[in-house]
Amino acid sequence: MSDAQEATSRLVDRYVALWGEPDPERRRAAVQGLWTDDAVHVLKPPEEMRAASAALGFDDQVLEARGHAALEVRVARAHQEFVAPGAFEFRALGDADRLADVVKFRWQMVPRGGGDAAGTGLEVLLLAPDGRIVRDYQFIE
Repeated sequence: MSDAQEATSRLVDRYVALWGEPDPERRRAAVQGLWTDDAVHVLKPPEEMRAASAALGFDDQVLEARGHAALEVRVARAHQEFVAPGAFEFRALGDADRLADVVKFRWQMVPRGGGDAAGTGLEVLLLAPDGRIVRDYQFIE
């Protein structure tokens, strides 16, 4: 594995591990280590969420978390809903690829006890020169 591939793999491993981190202080430190201060996480939510928001009259079908504080809330909520109850864990699918300052990879949310994936996503990350994430585009599939 080349140095660039190894660095990309480490970044993806840290990113996926963050969503399963139970300790708020370690989550906060991980958010600060992964994203720049002004980073944006942009989520294209699953179809059910888009349909529900459209039914309420919302045209914007994209959700955003801007900056460390909002990113910490985003990660904490995902952890509380999916991981903390003990039902699921997140796993990278091992297909990470990097082109210049862009990294893409797929992940799954799988039952902790085994079984079929309950969710799958595609992550596209735009990196700053220091290797931290500036833009994080998440597609739930």
